[in-house]
Amino acid sequence: MLTISCDECVMQGTDACDDCVVTFICNREPDEAVVIDVADARSVRLLAEAGLVPKLRHTRRSAHEPGSAGA
Repeated sequence: MLTISCDECVMQGTDACDDCVVTFICNREPDEAVVIDVADARSVRLLAEAGLVPKLRHTRRSAHEPGSAGA
């Protein structure tokens, strides 16, 4: 299972959020994580490779980066 939380993304608050696949496919509250299973993650990857949705750019923050729960 893949969990995507904006609070864990190193690109949070940048222009990358404007066309993030999470924003693109989900209408959610800003602090809600998006959880998709492996089959859905594969589908999103295939859609992105075909140019139908933006590529997933989420990268989990390390525990030592500012803004992370472990910092």
